[in-house]
Amino acid sequence: MKIRTMVFTVIVAMTAPVAMAQPQTSIDVSKAPGKANVAATATVTATVQAIDPATRTVTLKDKNGKVVEVEVGEEARNFDQLKVGDIVTTEYRQAMSLSLEKTTGPRSETQQVVEERSAPGAKPGGTIGRVVTVVADVVSVDAKAKSVRLKGPKGNSVDVIVEDPEQMKNIHKGDQVKVVYTEALAISVKPGSSQ
Repeated sequence: MKIRTMVFTVIVAMTAPVAMAQPQTSIDVSKAPGKANVAATATVTATVQAIDPATRTVTLKDKNGKVVEVEVGEEARNFDQLKVGDIVTTEYRQAMSLSLEKTTGPRSETQQVVEERSAPGAKPGGTIGRVVTVVADVVSVDAKAKSVRLKGPKGNSVDVIVEDPEQMKNIHKGDQVKVVYTEALAISVKPGSSQ
């Protein structure tokens, strides 16, 4: 588990400069009785300008001309398959689902890591992500502010905005709710010409 967390951290750190290159972003919100879902996706596309195999550094240029250098960790398979002119697409997805179903038992948090790497010999790429499920206590409900304060398993509190008045009717101080958070990062490389 520690290695997977490190790989996830390395990949996020590797793509953070690229994600700052004004990604295309989409947000989807859906509501149903007792449930709300929010999902966001950010996509960045850049062209490989230079590769330094000794330091495993790749220079990327986006369509706006912004240039960033990215150090690719040893965990990334098939680094030697990268070529100048390749198109690198990074897609970062986040989703949060607030379920207002009442549960019982202690506050808890579970995590599941999902990892898929490219096949040996193929272009570098893959997906890494995690799904976190938290059971939290409802500490307070503020119907006017459409806000619910939740206390998590580590004792930390967070305020969650609940837009749907019907959902607010189902939540009371002392209840427990389930929050599911999904995060994934997908990287793909395909042959192409410079932008």
